[in-house]
Amino acid sequence: MTASLSGILKRGVGYSAVGVVVCQLAVIVQTIALGRILGPGEVGVYAAGSVLSGFLLAFTQSTLAQALIQRDDDIEDAANTVLIVTFAAGVLLGIGVLIASPVVGYLFHDARAGQISAATSGLVVLYMCVSVPEVLMQRDLRFKQRMVIQPAAKIAFAGVSIAFASMGFGAWALVVGSYASITVLLGLSWWMARWRPFRGRFSVALWREMAVFSFPLLLDNVSHSIREAFQQVLLGRRLGTADLGQYRYGSQMAAMPAMAIVEVFGYVLFPAFTRVSADPARFRDAFLRALGWTWFGALPVGVLLLVLGRPVVVLLLGDAWHPAGTAAMAMSGIAVGAALQALGITAIKGAGRSSLVNWLSALGLALHIPLILLLLPFGLVGVGIGLSVTYLACGVVAILLARSVVEASLRDVVDVVAPSTLAAAVALAVVFPLEHVVTRSDRFVEPVGLAAVAVECVLLAGIYVGVLRLVSPSRYRSVRGLVGNLASRLGGAVPR
Repeated sequence: MTASLSGILKRGVGYSAVGVVVCQLAVIVQTIALGRILGPGEVGVYAAGSVLSGFLLAFTQSTLAQALIQRDDDIEDAANTVLIVTFAAGVLLGIGVLIASPVVGYLFHDARAGQISAATSGLVVLYMCVSVPEVLMQRDLRFKQRMVIQPAAKIAFAGVSIAFASMGFGAWALVVGSYASITVLLGLSWWMARWRPFRGRFSVALWREMAVFSFPLLLDNVSHSIREAFQQVLLGRRLGTADLGQYRYGSQMAAMPAMAIVEVFGYVLFPAFTRVSADPARFRDAFLRALGWTWFGALPVGVLLLVLGRPVVVLLLGDAWHPAGTAAMAMSGIAVGAALQALGITAIKGAGRSSLVNWLSALGLALHIPLILLLLPFGLVGVGIGLSVTYLACGVVAILLARSVVEASLRDVVDVVAPSTLAAAVALAVVFPLEHVVTRSDRFVEPVGLAAVAVECVLLAGIYVGVLRLVSPSRYRSVRGLVGNLASRLGGAVPR
């Protein structure tokens, strides 16, 4: 059973990694194209118009459905119960967004933001219909579908939004792209899940039972959504929709790597942790291994953002996006903190201890809003620093809470993260002054500047892995083995 589960998880990570690579490529192409076609103003109008629908989606989607992964019986009844509840909630919330759309226009001093808010109300209903089939595939460890569904939705959004932006639709191109994306996501999820509704019955008792597990997760999403919505409204009113567009692209740049790590590990690990949680030794070892790989991947990504965030944004999008690049540098802590928080919450959920997530919700609110108010006079850089501090603090606390759940000692955690931390610190000490004092890549024309960025990325990776080889030979051997396996598989897949 152990070998079988391990094999499934390795394949799941592989499938998820392929899907993430395709998604990230689509997002990069979309970001560059739309940034150059639309500019900060139009992106900011869409960000303002979608703030309410995004707020509602962030704290409602999948929280109740995740309880299905924890269940061992009454799956059909439970799935139908979740579907009916989430659809009804989606209809009510969609109507709420439609009614409140004039308020959005007032808050952001832009009538188009209110119109876009009304137009996005239907997205709330459609997105709520995705959660059950998606979670059922995750519960059954059917990860191959992840390689198809999410990339297809990302490609649909990129293709449609770029096409409509090129035709002069402005911010509305992003609305049309969003509907194209959810249509693909909804159709593929239901088709590939091979699940049909109404085979079971609706049960109020099951709803209440699953709500006990999902309610703390809902509160955490509410906390995150309040923080994000408050921040966007404050930025839009104080600095204008153009700066809101700069913030949206800067935060997207900072969050993109973290989302890749969360997609690869988080989606696969939740059902795996659920299965091994009854075996304390296996659960502890699995958590520590996941922590080691998460920290190994997230930390150098945060360093790269801190070093190269502004040069990369300016070279890819143009000088008009200079503030977004500086904001991305200030938000470099998001990449590390979000990955840690996702891993910690996944372990907590896997153990069925979801009430512990309430501590993270309270900490996020207690830190984020006061920091934003305090640092807003410093513009987007101040907002970025506030975000980084909040995410890093919540990430560390999430790991400490998970450590107590899996019964790992503090020394175990330190031993896992110390080698990568030292290696990343040395790489940062070398590459940061090289870029910002000597090279300054964004001074050059795009091909030369991007070549300089690529050289610095290779240098940072070389230093990181080299130091890791000295301080942790076992971790280095694991990395070398992973790279070797990937290379051999790719080589075997290429026809000769």
